[in-house]
Amino acid sequence: MEVNEYLDVFIEESKEHIQSLNDHLLELEKNPENIEIVNEIFRSAHTLKGMSATMGYQDLADLTHNMENVLDAVRNHKLTLNADIVDIIFNAVDALESMIIDIIDGGEGKNDVTALINKLNAIGNGKQSPSNASSQSESSTSESGNIQAELDQFELTVLQQSKEKGFKNYQVTVQLQESCLLKAARVYMIFEIFEQIGEVIKSTPTVTELEDENFEFDFTVILVTQDTTDAVEQKVMKVSEIEKVTVTELDIEQNIGEGEVESQSDSEEENDVAEETNGEKTKSKQQITSKTIRVNIDRLDALMNLFEELVTDRGRLEQIADTLGNTDLQETVERVTRISGDLQNIILNMRMVPIDQVFNRFPRMVRQLTKELNKNVDLQIVGAETELDRTVIDEIGDPLVHLIRNALDHGIETPEVRKANGKNEKGTLKLSAYHSGNHVFIEISDDGAGINRDKIINKAVSKGLTTKEQANSFTDQQAYQLIMESGFSTADKISDISGRGVGLDVVKNTIESLGGSISIDSTLHEGSTFLIKLPLTLSIISVMLTEVQEETYAIPLSSIIETAIVHKKEIMSAHNKQVIDFRGKVVPLVSLKQVFNVPGEEREEDYYSIVIIRQGDKMSGLIVDSFIGQQEVVLKSLGNYLTDIFAISGATILGDGQISLIVDTNALIK
Repeated sequence: MEVNEYLDVFIEESKEHIQSLNDHLLELEKNPENIEIVNEIFRSAHTLKGMSATMGYQDLADLTHNMENVLDAVRNHKLTLNADIVDIIFNAVDALESMIIDIIDGGEGKNDVTALINKLNAIGNGKQSPSNASSQSESSTSESGNIQAELDQFELTVLQQSKEKGFKNYQVTVQLQESCLLKAARVYMIFEIFEQIGEVIKSTPTVTELEDENFEFDFTVILVTQDTTDAVEQKVMKVSEIEKVTVTELDIEQNIGEGEVESQSDSEEENDVAEETNGEKTKSKQQITSKTIRVNIDRLDALMNLFEELVTDRGRLEQIADTLGNTDLQETVERVTRISGDLQNIILNMRMVPIDQVFNRFPRMVRQLTKELNKNVDLQIVGAETELDRTVIDEIGDPLVHLIRNALDHGIETPEVRKANGKNEKGTLKLSAYHSGNHVFIEISDDGAGINRDKIINKAVSKGLTTKEQANSFTDQQAYQLIMESGFSTADKISDISGRGVGLDVVKNTIESLGGSISIDSTLHEGSTFLIKLPLTLSIISVMLTEVQEETYAIPLSSIIETAIVHKKEIMSAHNKQVIDFRGKVVPLVSLKQVFNVPGEEREEDYYSIVIIRQGDKMSGLIVDSFIGQQEVVLKSLGNYLTDIFAISGATILGDGQISLIVDTNALIK
């Protein structure tokens, strides 16, 4: 078999199974008696083993095989779970993940897992046979053998009436080969045969679970037919990738006592209803198809690039229509604008990814860190379904890791300290995400020790980051921002987790490079909150176009509070800088002409056109010559040669073909 064509599918499904294993193991640790969770873990491990063996990744298959042995002993009540066993299974999942990462990087997925396998074997105590495939088959078959006991009264009545009419009632167990890749397709073909020769009364697992491939390699049905057992077996075996078919006749008399069988007319009516119902089930089974497809991200990027060109041409069309003043042309352009706007929303939504893809790695990380730090922490996740552009999702993971590690190490105290301070011994770390306007907010909060303002200021003064006089005038939020300066750390000792002064400055730089901002709020001895504000998307943004001399500059609307016309007499001076009084606050002014050295004579006018911008609690007023208006533009990178241009985040092509630079407001406020 040529496995290369299945490699992408294998990688994607393996990542999903690894995440499922981690999630369910965390649940199992909280509820060790819940056998249903053990079954879920077993199914993921079993599926991963079959996929790995088929693809030729033997180390993966061997490790999952031994994990199965332990899990099977647990679910059959031959083994009692404890913290040590869960830790070893977690270690096995880590090893599986590292092998899959190796495969993603082009490797062969090899790893020395001998020690882990020996530990798993020792836990299993040899209670399960070496051939897990056969034992699994027996286990599944024995479970499937209970299908007759699960029949309800209605189904039993239907089977009784079928027998009286000369039909035969069979229990059919079908076992697929473990090398079978498309189990759902095989199930569909088998059910097609069942429908041709008779009627399926019950299925274990259910039809929905079979369609979702939420089963191992065997399933059982109750079949009503006129064919013999050999005929049924031969017809089903014609489908490829089937290991074996077991057909046994049911004895319905044992299940129905006297007086339970209803009158002939009623039974016939119910039989008709049953046939109708099963017909509908079959019909719905045939109609259910996957409503999602996996699309290579490169294709979405190409689609976005093409649409960005369309946005540029749309701006050009709008400008031409305004210039010519032709009514028909203007109406057509308005329609094109509406349609392209709808198309833009669809394309942007296609690129949206639930932030759960980032959040789902944190429960496992928090578990590991709390063990290392000897702390007891309850992680709460809210709003994991909140969606962000894929580009932002790719970048935001590492900053969140830094913030969570920081909260666990510096924020939440040890159980002994919390108890001494009258707090619950278990700390709370809350991670939440939500939409607001065109932004997504991510909040990391804890109920720990909070931030000590005096300690931060003393450290900042000693490092020369600020003076004592300046620090005394800082608000609490301004003082807290000092912890995000490069090399700043208040840790009393260096650990593997934090304390080297590396991390929070990287967090701030990364978030600001995404067009976002981060603010900090804290109360000493009560806790801290880090609030991250991010744009929904980075490719198409709304801007205010402004003119400085003969040049056009675009200022992102997300940073603008409002625009104003200010008389020169209203401009004051403070610390040798021009400032204005804006709603009771002193706002410094920045001239874009001076910042960007725009050539041309200074205009002699009595009024300034000012754009008020804000980042966090800081504000500035940008002086421009005139306002052009709002417009949606495509953000383009300046390329590798122009990466260090001060206060410029990119450029865009306007409708008339001119290039407009996009102002980095964060840099100007600094």
